[in-house]
Amino acid sequence: MKHNNETYIAQTRCWLENVVIKHNLCPFAHKPFHGGQIRYIVTDSARPEFLLEDLQQELDHLRATPADELETTLLIHPGVLEDFLEYNDFFDLVDMLLSECGYEGEFQVASFHPDYQFEGTRPEDAENYTNRSPWPMLHLIREENLEQAIATYPDADGIPERNIQTMNALGAEHHRKVLDACLQQGTDNS
Repeated sequence: MKHNNETYIAQTRCWLENVVIKHNLCPFAHKPFHGGQIRYIVTDSARPEFLLEDLQQELDHLRATPADELETTLLIHPGVLEDFLEYNDFFDLVDMLLSECGYEGEFQVASFHPDYQFEGTRPEDAENYTNRSPWPMLHLIREENLEQAIATYPDADGIPERNIQTMNALGAEHHRKVLDACLQQGTDNS
């Protein structure tokens, strides 16, 4: 079902609030979320090469905007790279873009997808939900901000293991229900 941009954003915000922030999966997400420093962009790109162009535009926008105004961007792309393996392969192009266009060392791009699966896990494993979002999405992160946050956070290296424990303790069925509830956000306005 195709939604309008506001619906995709509402569903993403629901996931961010009820999964990432509620379970402290990224302790650095609270400040920009509550401070309104996250840019949510929905692209209508239908081909990977167009998504790559959108990504470059958003990286340029982030670079041109002071960090105290805009800390991070979520580039939501519901119409392209719906297959997780294709999405995962796309990151070779993302890495090339970061390197060739001079973004390396300034920005990172994190990955979120409805079918996200970590290597060595089964598709149904609860820990995959640390990176399962309502829609395929690229998270543009300022490296300087991330480094500052990590430097002041106790045991930042332990975050991934704590996240796995949290997700596994809650179970995959719980996470499916939360994602399903988020996917209902904004649908009565479509």
